[in-house]
Amino acid sequence: MIERSQALAAFSEDEFDVVVIGGGITGAGVALDAATRGYSVALVERADFASGTSSRSSKLVHGGLRYLQNFDLGLVREALLERQLMVALAPHLVRPLPLVVPAFEGARPDRMMGMGLNLYDVMSTDRRSASNRLRSRRGRRARASAERGSPGGSAAEQGDRTPRLGEGESWSPERHRVISGEEVIELLPALAAREPTSGYLFYDCQTDDVRLVLTVLGEAERFGAVCANRLRVTGLLEQDGRTRGVRALDAESGAELEVRAANVINATGVWADQLRPGELHDEAELPRIRPSRGTHVILDRADLPLVGGAIVPAGSGRSIFALPWLGRTLVGTTDNDYEGDLEHVRPSSEDIDYLLQASNEFFGATLDSSNLVGAFAGVRPLISTGDPKKSVDISRKAELYETSSGMITITGGKLTTWRRMAKMTVDRLVERDAREAPCRTHEIPLGQAIAADELPRVEGVPAESYTALASRYGEAAQQVLALAAERGELAQPIVAGLPDLLAEIVLAARSEQARSVGDVLLRRTRLGLLAARELPVARVADVLARELGWDKARTKLEIERFAHEADAEGIMPV
Repeated sequence: MIERSQALAAFSEDEFDVVVIGGGITGAGVALDAATRGYSVALVERADFASGTSSRSSKLVHGGLRYLQNFDLGLVREALLERQLMVALAPHLVRPLPLVVPAFEGARPDRMMGMGLNLYDVMSTDRRSASNRLRSRRGRRARASAERGSPGGSAAEQGDRTPRLGEGESWSPERHRVISGEEVIELLPALAAREPTSGYLFYDCQTDDVRLVLTVLGEAERFGAVCANRLRVTGLLEQDGRTRGVRALDAESGAELEVRAANVINATGVWADQLRPGELHDEAELPRIRPSRGTHVILDRADLPLVGGAIVPAGSGRSIFALPWLGRTLVGTTDNDYEGDLEHVRPSSEDIDYLLQASNEFFGATLDSSNLVGAFAGVRPLISTGDPKKSVDISRKAELYETSSGMITITGGKLTTWRRMAKMTVDRLVERDAREAPCRTHEIPLGQAIAADELPRVEGVPAESYTALASRYGEAAQQVLALAAERGELAQPIVAGLPDLLAEIVLAARSEQARSVGDVLLRRTRLGLLAARELPVARVADVLARELGWDKARTKLEIERFAHEADAEGIMPV
């Protein structure tokens, strides 16, 4: 991405076709879609890119089995097809993950679950694509072997089990099948004491949600979009009652600026109602956002070892996920109405207890809050009609609407369907402008994948870091390694035993608009979630100080600001 100062200069000097408000996955997708159709695009984000809902997901790119229970077949079908496309466009970022539904004490796997998985299988195949149907027996065996793997190993070694696609090959999941108890334990070592007798095995996909957002933003800039964070929109520019851009406040300098644009798109997710609320709600039957808090906890892999993911019963007909993620185990999520502060959403102690209790009952474990290495919570923009007679929200369905000023708002949806949401939004813009500009994002790669063994070796870089770098950056990992080669101290890990390098902090500051310790630890890397109790905050601040020109007083202030942010986010469980 271009430097933030350059983006601000462009905002002041140029006029754009479109200004997108919101730097989460939806806004990033809209910016990419519009830019690839020939629009000049500006994107502004009030805090940091992906700092809201888009950094606090369950990290899954999936159809959503639970939506089958509500007969949301269209939503599941759409998400499953997007899942396939994301693996093709970003194979280093969106990776297949085996998931298991085990059975115990000689019982057969649940028949209703099997019926649901049959439907999942059918809907996951795009019958128009021959490449999704014609898979070799050899390829299937290789995938099964790669995805099962062995229980042990580092995060990097676990990443190596992900199947790699050959040129022109398209990943398509195996049909679900029944596996033996031994195979269940291979994938879920934490269940060994319960001696499962069989289980269903099926596949979905997993990602690092923030890296996906940053990659989409980078591609948008490659097509001419200009993006900047820490710009809070304070109002809309208008001419003859129509929006003509936005007023924004620079959180760093305190300066006010105007971003002039012919069209304004509100992609602020759970905050969408807060932008011109009177205008949005004057029209009849506009959907309203009903925030829902989702809490996740992260455990040391030794305390709950997983190679694949598990569907964990959580009482009252609900279920949660237990997933391997970046060398740790991630458990979530809850789904409760939320009415608190949207800026900083803490995991509640009740939600944490709920997740731990469900995990203990399922795995036969004795986990408590002392076992947590991190925790996070986010607020999802579920959609409600506002009609008390229709109390059931319409869940993850995206909603697009336009109001009298011409501002287009896109909200709702889910991480998996970001590209479809963006397409729907820009389609409306194209229709309104009477342009001939078809969507192209289904054919545009998101970054460029590279195998870990193709990366140049740099003295001092731990062996396990290469796979982690390849899966996080793709070919751009070579930029990280070049920094490590230039300054030997940058080849060291940020946290001992984890693969993230100090060189990544420099890259984040120079090329990804990281402006704070929190930007680095909570988003550019995920160390604030994976190692919340052992973060070398001062060391990170020192590297940023050199890049961003902080003096000692400013560095001390930034360390204090991160302590406040970490406390407000509740990432360090008590």
